[in-house]
Amino acid sequence: MEPIVVTADAEQFTCNAYLVPGERTTLVDAGTMPGVEDVIADHTDRLDAVVITHQHADHVEQLDAVLDAFDADVYAYGDHPRRTHELEDGDAVPVGDDEYEVVYTPGHAADHVSLVGERALFSGDVVVYNDSAFSDGSFGRTDMPGQSRERLIESLRTLLDRLPDSVTAMYAGHGDPFVENEGGEDTVRDVIERALGRAERREPKYPDGA
Repeated sequence: MEPIVVTADAEQFTCNAYLVPGERTTLVDAGTMPGVEDVIADHTDRLDAVVITHQHADHVEQLDAVLDAFDADVYAYGDHPRRTHELEDGDAVPVGDDEYEVVYTPGHAADHVSLVGERALFSGDVVVYNDSAFSDGSFGRTDMPGQSRERLIESLRTLLDRLPDSVTAMYAGHGDPFVENEGGEDTVRDVIERALGRAERREPKYPDGA
């Protein structure tokens, strides 16, 4: 089943929080939207797990509210007081009805991971399809303390190396989901390669920084 963006109606800045129904109903990131737990409850009475791509505030601000409403496990790479499962590169994590490989993808954040399945990629902020900088393949910002453009470039290369050709959808932390054959000839790999090229050419994501 296609993930549901439960933060779609947010009036404040937030990441995309994705609800993935299935055998193991999972939320990928929690976002900042007050009441997101009520939106989740509109779709399911059971939430088995929350997987955090990284712990920037726009991805975890409402995590406590979600966990207070649902008895869910929490998977995260970085330490968190409510984490129940530590993620490591190469781990297999069930999301919905599918299994995803954890790929460690730092650069935008030191604890950033992406989730690579046979059919879909949850890319967090390491790569997005469209944002205020680029409309068809953009990389995560690296102009703040603790971030690294060079490390992010390495992460994009790693993601391409471990991406199966069968992946046809990318669900990023910001912007629109990208699904192949919906509006163009691009593949998910094309989008990531375009973002990588822009990052390698040192194209600025924002006018005043990297």
